[in-house]
Amino acid sequence: MRVCDLAPGQLQHLLGGSGLRLRTGPFVTCIRSSLDEVRDGVALHYGQHPVESDDGFADFEVAVDRKPGLRRWLKPQVRFLVDGEDIFTPLPGDQGFPMLEWGLNWCVSGLAHQYLTLHAAVLEREGGALILPAPSGSGKSTLCAGLLFNGWRLLSDELTLIEPDTCRIVPLPRPVSLKNASIDVIRAFAPQARFGAVVEETLKGRVAHFSPPHDAVSRADDRAAPGWIALPRYVAGAATNLQPLGKGRAMMRLVESAFNYNIHARRGFAALADLVERSDCFEFTYSSLDEAVQQFERLAMARAAGGA
Repeated sequence: MRVCDLAPGQLQHLLGGSGLRLRTGPFVTCIRSSLDEVRDGVALHYGQHPVESDDGFADFEVAVDRKPGLRRWLKPQVRFLVDGEDIFTPLPGDQGFPMLEWGLNWCVSGLAHQYLTLHAAVLEREGGALILPAPSGSGKSTLCAGLLFNGWRLLSDELTLIEPDTCRIVPLPRPVSLKNASIDVIRAFAPQARFGAVVEETLKGRVAHFSPPHDAVSRADDRAAPGWIALPRYVAGAATNLQPLGKGRAMMRLVESAFNYNIHARRGFAALADLVERSDCFEFTYSSLDEAVQQFERLAMARAAGGA
C-alpha cells in the first residue's frame, strides 16, 4: 500500500495515533504528528511511497508537534522528537513540514552508520551515479532539480548513501528542498513540478519542497554504480565550465562532505578511494541552468556511447 492509497481520514488517523510507518529507500520511519501542514505535506510529497504494517519494525521513531505550554497559544512553535526526545531548537509554528524534512535528514546522517553518508546530491543516468558534493548556497539543489527533470533519476538531493563494501549508491528518494531564488528558477524551468507551500523566514530563508518523480520512488531498490563526481558552483554571470579535477582533490572534498567518515575509519577511507578511482571527477561552474543541463547531457551520452 502507498500513502495515496489510504482512505480519506486514514492518514490523519495514523499520524495522530500509532504513527505512519513510511518507507523511504532503505529506511522505515514511524511518523506522528497532529499538524495539518505535516499531514498535507506527507500526502502531497510522499503519495507514491510505501506504507508498512502497523506492527512492523521502524528504523526511526519521530514526531513533529506543537511545543506545549502557554506559547502554544500565544506564539506557536514546532518541535522535532526522536524516540520522545527533543533534538532541535523549536521553530516557528508554520515550519512543521520543513522541520520534518530536516529532522529526517538528521536521523539518516546521524544514526544510519551502515552507510557512509555524504552531504551531496546524487542522480543516476546510464547506470552511473553523478555525485554533487557542495555546501549550502552552491547551486547544488538547483542543478539536481534541473537534471532530474531532464532524464536523470533522482537518488537524493541531500544525502548520498554509499555501501562501504560494494561502493554502490543506495537511493533515498524524498522531496527536493529548494531555497530562495531557486524556487522560482525551477518553477519556470519545470512547470510540472509539484510544489508544496512556500515557508517564509526559516533559518535557511524562503523554503519550498517539490515531490520526487514517480520513477525515482518506484526504483528505490535499484542501486547505482559510481559514474561521476562534480563539484558544482553557481556564479552569477559566469560561463558554463566543466574542468577535470584531480583524484586527490576529489578525495579530499568527499572526506570534507562525509558525515560519518571518522566512524568508518579505515573502511571509510577505502570506500571513498574506490569511489573516486571509479568516477570521472570534475569542477563545474555555471550560471545558466539550461546550459548546465546540456553539459551533463553530453557526459551521459558519452557514457552511453562508451558502453555500447
